[in-house]
Amino acid sequence: MFLSSDGYRESLRALKPRVYVDGELIQNVADAPQLAPGVNALGLTYDFALEEAYRPLMVAQQHTSGREVNRMLHIDRNPQDLINKLEAVRLLCREGGCVQRYLVHDGFSALYQATYAMAEEDGTEHHARFLNYMHDVQDQDLAVGIAMTDGKGDRSLRPHQQWNGDSYVHIKERRPNGIVIRGVKAIVTGAPYMHELLVMPCRNMTEHDADFAVCCAVPIDAKGVTISARPAGRPGQAAAKFSGRYGQSTGVVIFDDVFVPTERVFLDGGERNQWRHSHGLTRTYATHHRHSCIAARAGFGDLLIGAGVLMSEANGLNVEVTPHLRDRMVELIKTVEGFFACGVAASVYGFQDPSGVFQPDGVFSNVGKLLLATQIYDMHRLAHEVSGGLIVSLPGPDEDHNPATAGDLSTMLQTREDVPHEKRMAVTRLLEDLTASDEAGWYSVISMHGGGSPEAMKREIYRYYPVEDRVEVVKRLLDRGVLAEDGKDLTKDRQPGRCCPVGCQARETPQLDFKPTPIAIPILEKPAAE
Repeated sequence: MFLSSDGYRESLRALKPRVYVDGELIQNVADAPQLAPGVNALGLTYDFALEEAYRPLMVAQQHTSGREVNRMLHIDRNPQDLINKLEAVRLLCREGGCVQRYLVHDGFSALYQATYAMAEEDGTEHHARFLNYMHDVQDQDLAVGIAMTDGKGDRSLRPHQQWNGDSYVHIKERRPNGIVIRGVKAIVTGAPYMHELLVMPCRNMTEHDADFAVCCAVPIDAKGVTISARPAGRPGQAAAKFSGRYGQSTGVVIFDDVFVPTERVFLDGGERNQWRHSHGLTRTYATHHRHSCIAARAGFGDLLIGAGVLMSEANGLNVEVTPHLRDRMVELIKTVEGFFACGVAASVYGFQDPSGVFQPDGVFSNVGKLLLATQIYDMHRLAHEVSGGLIVSLPGPDEDHNPATAGDLSTMLQTREDVPHEKRMAVTRLLEDLTASDEAGWYSVISMHGGGSPEAMKREIYRYYPVEDRVEVVKRLLDRGVLAEDGKDLTKDRQPGRCCPVGCQARETPQLDFKPTPIAIPILEKPAAE
């Protein structure tokens, strides 16, 4: 079954989650103005799957069921799947900024791998449980939020050492028919308007942390779940040309003694030492998610590129023949396509693990995410350079209707005769919204820390990168072994446990049936040529 955005909204109306936004209890998340931009953005993932032109990207066949499913709920099996996911996420995010739903794709992929490894190791039924759950979500075309980041408490202490145990979600009680969980997840993307929450551990756990190593599925309106959330985007603000329509809410989710039936429990750290799988689950999820983040921010970059050209033209300048503007736009294009190329490389040079899931290459995924995390600020700077200062000095939209000033503003601020004042003001406020508003600051922070901090990516890059192979190359070139006088190897910097879960593999370029989707930015029409 494939829902439309209207069907998605209707399904939300059937739920009764306990959601607060800015202190107000939300009676109906589907129709709440504070959440409308988030519901609109996520709704794109539904409508685009129904568009015939986007079907190759947005629809995939699930190999475990043989049924067609939304790409955001699919398990990748080959490089083409990863390429299609990248293009699908980029397409969606250039239209909606951040459509949020790709997180469940990443969570499902990692959990498929982890539960398969558990089943192979000790014959547990957790993989079968997960498959049943995943198929149910796919068949109903549900939206699932990833509840991963705990409150963490004192970050110098492990979960079991915290004076406040509720700073991490943990198993409070084990019953014959399920578990009771308690604690807080501090950052849950799109939390208020999801159907389900997939609770996952946010770090590697030790044996003493076994109760904190838990992964399970919880309905959004389960008893004991409370969500305290931010508004999605900038709803109701006239100047919010983009984020007034599309945005993202993040929520703190409180689990107050929530019962989870056994069939919805996929990892219990206290059962057969399953805590050992928490590390692999979190790291694998991070790789999948950073790969997706690359595409998401490339979509945002597409918006900046298109808006930058329109702004320059509205200012009376032709980017192609104005050297400094052309240089800035090329630098912006280089930045966006540079980190997106890492995503493509990660797709081509990924590997298939024993479960059959095709995982993106760890080096390219983390390099791409590290680039976008730090270069998001350069992207904003470049957009500012080509746009000029009007994006922050322009009076608010109310002045457009002020009889005392509107006439003078519309005539004196117009540049080109063939570009109406209203068009110039619209693209100006769009760029302010994307790069100089509180929403722009939010995009910067989620780009920096979403999917892990830059330090986490640096650790993974070094862990995955074949440093020892490079050392051996230099040894051979020197043709003298690089040995100290006492005969000991001078190379001290070894990488225990590096490389991918299936060992080093020779990279082969696969044959891909790949046609990139055209860049379409339908926000404003390009001014007519003179």
